Amino acid sequence: MGFHVGDSLEIALKNRERLAVAIGIPLDNFTTARQVHDSNVAVITEELKGRGSFNFDTAISATDAMVTDTPNICLMVLQADCVPLLFFDLKKKVIGVAHAGWRGTVLLVAQNTVKVLKEKFNCSADDILVGIGPSIGPCCYEVGPEVVIQIDKAFHYKREYIHQTPDGKRYFNLWEANKMQLVQAGIPEKNIEIARICTYCNHTVFFSYRYQQRKTGRFGAGIMLK
Repeated sequence: MGFHVGDSLEIALKNRERLAVAIGIPLDNFTTARQVHDSNVAVITEELKGRGSFNFDTAISATDAMVTDTPNICLMVLQADCVPLLFFDLKKKVIGVAHAGWRGTVLLVAQNTVKVLKEKFNCSADDILVGIGPSIGPCCYEVGPEVVIQIDKAFHYKREYIHQTPDGKRYFNLWEANKMQLVQAGIPEKNIEIARICTYCNHTVFFSYRYQQRKTGRFGAGIMLK
């Protein structure tokens, strides 16, 4: 699905076309971003619909989260171990997506997405549902000391998101770290659902950057208002 990771652009486009046909949404309704592992959030209007759907150059620039209240815009993020987050405000009929690797997680992209939903659309946190999709799990996401330092800074040295094994290896729980951000932003825990599907463990179904040693494709996660 990704145009930016060295895959054949023709094959990636055909895969997107197959997806569009399978779910009954025209491909030019899809909107994607040039993800940079940051915490920027873009508000997608009708004029921006379709950006990035057919090529990488037109994708929304330097953005890892998108929100909209416009029907028939399918917001889609691409990943291969990073966390996809899907947002839906039941009352305001507003949606959002976010892409969170370890960098986006420590930069609080999930929390920033909720902030934009509140500020731009007057959403109430109580009405927002969030799905945390398949990504590398705490069972497999080993991180080095340089990442642990950034996690400590971001989460004020709370270590419940890092599990250390007897041999000194440390594993980061992206799922719970993102859930914590959402709860701190006011989202009720009952409104948050975690798929708990590890892309590394399930590498025959999902692309995994870690398992496939960095040369791999991307799968998509999207949401649209009808």
